[in-house]
Amino acid sequence: MYLHEEQITCPYCWEAITLLVDPSESQTYTEDCFVCCRPILVNTQVTGDQITIEVTQEDLGF
Repeated sequence: MYLHEEQITCPYCWEAITLLVDPSESQTYTEDCFVCCRPILVNTQVTGDQITIEVTQEDLGF
């Protein structure tokens, strides 16, 4: 298994950070921002070889 690098913008501090995403399945999980340490809710949708990522503040949900 390999992880795919995806660039996102933190919904709290607006810094660009890189996430390592599992391309084998769609997922929703929480990951802390590497800059401000606040919890980011991450939703990944995998369709074939395309990955779509949505992020929001954890307390806002999707």
